[in-house]
Amino acid sequence: MAGPLDGLRVLDLGTRIAAPFCAGLLGEQGAEVIKIEQPGTGDFMREIGPFVPDHDGADYSLFWAVEGRGRKSVTLDLRRDEGQDLFRRLAATADVVVENFRPGTLEHWNIGPGDLDARLVVVRISSFGQDGPYARRPGLDRVGIGYGGLLHLTGYPDRPPVRVGVTISDYLTGVFCAHAASAALYARDARNGSGAVIDASLYGAALRILEWTLPAYDKLGVVRNREGNRLANSAPLDNYPTADGKYVCIVAGSDANFARLCKAMDRLDLLEEPRFARLADRAEHGDEINSTVAEWTAGLPAAQIEERCVACDVPVATAYTAADIFADPHITQRGDLVTVDDESVGPLRQQAPFPRRVGEVVTAPSSAPRLGAHTREVLGELGLDDADLDRLSSEGVV
Repeated sequence: MAGPLDGLRVLDLGTRIAAPFCAGLLGEQGAEVIKIEQPGTGDFMREIGPFVPDHDGADYSLFWAVEGRGRKSVTLDLRRDEGQDLFRRLAATADVVVENFRPGTLEHWNIGPGDLDARLVVVRISSFGQDGPYARRPGLDRVGIGYGGLLHLTGYPDRPPVRVGVTISDYLTGVFCAHAASAALYARDARNGSGAVIDASLYGAALRILEWTLPAYDKLGVVRNREGNRLANSAPLDNYPTADGKYVCIVAGSDANFARLCKAMDRLDLLEEPRFARLADRAEHGDEINSTVAEWTAGLPAAQIEERCVACDVPVATAYTAADIFADPHITQRGDLVTVDDESVGPLRQQAPFPRRVGEVVTAPSSAPRLGAHTREVLGELGLDDADLDRLSSEGVV
């Protein structure tokens, strides 16, 4: 895909989500992304469902179809001396290396930042960072949101914490790292030509989005806790049930939005209630006003609630399912979905690259590659011929 990072090469050493997602975002901005995978097995993402049969009848991961797209696959055993040498040679042609092994792994393989070209931007993602007392601990997304303070805030106050519906610390870390890598590339090319090493932890990404949680504890001794779908300082606000089994989120905490909601509900009488007169009053009587709104939504389908709220300029959204997303005309018109010509299963609709520049034509990324599909093409650039590659393959190096 063309973009501002055209001409840059990214080596994706990651597995699962955080590091590959960072590399994929750079790819969606135009960089060439080469994924380095273990011969014979490849990225563990290939083994995570749901699955559909591919053209050969084998299980094909739809998770991999999304997170593996937009890159080339090269198999290389980094545990072998010859594999390490080939990686160092390949890294000399690159601009960015993204990895998420446990700290110290690349150094053990003689391919750490100190073994590579100083112009490289090396993005290192781990659960707890490259140093500190927890650095060597294993961890995945749930560990990140746990130690980052997000898990404690998610769910209802009278129930156990609930994870976010997607692997949020992985994705957030990938986004933060793509931003940091772009900044480091700009600094390298605009200033002194030196690269950088970016140290990112999964818990750090969650920690960064905690809003006022930490300063409130620091200055007020307040430990923020779960509030469910409501906020203690704002009402009405909730995910309200509808007559057709959906949920609509209505945000009408401000005085202006509350007045508009009363109009949408044909309940202007609520504006005369002293207990609902101001935001602070409504927050104090949150259960009552939220129950009133819930009674109204329960008698109407979600589409009609949206129509009434939009007509009165009230912020509203239906909690969309995948079916709703596919059917929505706004999402379709804006090009938020693309059809990837997947080489394993054929046309496959999925989310488009995001964000994009004004005037840019939405284009679908290339298909998630078959394991090792580009090994000969990419390693051939290093001067290896078919005989060399045949030997390396027979020895399990590639």
